[in-house]
Amino acid sequence: MKQALRRELRAARALFVPAWPIRVGDAFLKRLAPALVVATYVPIAGEADPAPLHQAALQAGCTLALPHVVDRATPLRFLAWDQGKPLASGPFGLKQPADDARMVAPDIILTPLLGFDRLGNRLGQGAGHYDRAFAGHPNAWRIGVAWSVQQVALLQPDPWDVPLHAIATEQEWITP
Repeated sequence: MKQALRRELRAARALFVPAWPIRVGDAFLKRLAPALVVATYVPIAGEADPAPLHQAALQAGCTLALPHVVDRATPLRFLAWDQGKPLASGPFGLKQPADDARMVAPDIILTPLLGFDRLGNRLGQGAGHYDRAFAGHPNAWRIGVAWSVQQVALLQPDPWDVPLHAIATEQEWITP
C-alpha cells in the first residue's frame, strides 16, 4: 500500500508546477534565534524547495546544517553547511557537505516529504533516515516541507513514525 502511494505521490509531485514558493509561517519566524541550528536540505527530484525557510533562518543568525547520508542503512548525520564551500555528491543524488564537516545537533529539522496529512503524519522515501533522525533528536522542532498536491486525507503511521510539528507548503502553514 505505501509503495503504491509513494509512486502516486512522486508522479503528482513531478507534474506539479508551483505558483508560489514555500510559505514561511509566523510560528517559524518567532522560533528563530541566533545560534539555533536549522537542518535543511537541497531539494532533488521535484522536492519542495525549503530555501525561503532557511533564508529566514540565516537572516535570524541561525546556523544551517544539511543531512549527510552514507547509504540506506546508516543513520544520517547533520553537518554544518558552510555556504562558501561546494557541496559533495552523495548517494541517491543528494548534495551534502563533505564528510569532514562539523557535526551539529539541530534545534529545527526541515524535512522533505512525499506525502502528509493534516494530523502531522508524514510519508517519506521509505529508508527511515528521518525517522531515525527524529528519534535521535527528540527535542527538535520537526517541520515537513511539501507541495500542496502531496497532501492526502489520512496516513496510517507505523509505530516508529514520529509526527511533525508543522507542515509548510506553497499555500499555507499547517499546524496539526
